Amino acid sequence: MLAIQLMAFAALAAPSSQSDPQLRPTTEIANAVAVADEAAARRGNLSQVAVLGTAHLSALPKDFDMRRLAGLIDKLAAWKPEKIAIENISGAQCDYLKTYAFAYEGTWKDYCWDPAAARAALRLDGAAAEAEIERILAKATVNRLPAQRRRLAALFLAAGEPASAMVQWMRLPAAERHSDNSLPQSLVDELIKLEAKRGESYVIAVPLAVRLGHERVYPVDDHTGDRATGLIDPKIYEQEITAIWANDAVSARRTADESWDKRIAEGGDILAWYRWMNSAELGRLAVTSDFGAAAGARVPGDSGRKYLAYWETRNMRMVANIRETVGGGARVLAIVGSSHKPYYERYLGVSSDIEIADIDRILR
Repeated sequence: MLAIQLMAFAALAAPSSQSDPQLRPTTEIANAVAVADEAAARRGNLSQVAVLGTAHLSALPKDFDMRRLAGLIDKLAAWKPEKIAIENISGAQCDYLKTYAFAYEGTWKDYCWDPAAARAALRLDGAAAEAEIERILAKATVNRLPAQRRRLAALFLAAGEPASAMVQWMRLPAAERHSDNSLPQSLVDELIKLEAKRGESYVIAVPLAVRLGHERVYPVDDHTGDRATGLIDPKIYEQEITAIWANDAVSARRTADESWDKRIAEGGDILAWYRWMNSAELGRLAVTSDFGAAAGARVPGDSGRKYLAYWETRNMRMVANIRETVGGGARVLAIVGSSHKPYYERYLGVSSDIEIADIDRILR
């Protein structure tokens, strides 16, 4: 299976006539295939990663009842992932983005949660909070004491990982969701605010992790690759990217999205919607309307190639973070915006010890 995926990637990496020896798969690619063959032959227990493409649910109308996602969560729970990766930036990377704000103007503000209050309350910086989290979680236990869960919730806030803080908070019995010496009331107030978050990390990943008895979720998003565009003239860049996006595939995707928006607003089937968002057809529209159009664009400012550099760098680093999450072996569910899904699966497909699970089968 993996050998086939790797050979397919080799063909994508060097699309060509077989008559030209310079365009055939290299020895290095062949050696990578050999590694995949060895992994597959080991015991037949490759790590499985299922990629769930999703709309960004925070954009749904405010009157959308998130309880309608229960059937989706049931299907995902039945697959029994051991870890859940989410499209959020880690606290450590957020610290980096803030420190190097000159290179990432506005990125920290747009994508990161501010841990300053939690760090002040605990008198810990992000690294110290994360180190304590690792020490606590190194001692696995089924029935963690409520006081320790409150401590973990506070530590995750200080580490800049609010979704994982919510996993600990929601694993507490309702009567135990209160302040104490390690979780001051000010942080309880922050957790209560987080309960109202409507993004997919909070309304799918967190309740799923709680149901499955997980201790945390794993943020794998990346914005360090934003610099891959190099220096740009914002006005020229915006004009050229807007022109690139003025294509038939964009119109087709917009029509499909509007149709599904209407169906969902009228009470349509959530599982059918998610099967569409994870379909090959939507993947084709996402790639041809956006990244494919950018790759093929011939514009004076070369904005298409610059945009593609950012996008591919970001996705490679996101998938590297997933590979780190898989580690020596785990079944991982990766929840991500649907436009990332083709890239996730392409790059995961060249990992020697990973098999991509059929998300359509999981959702049936």
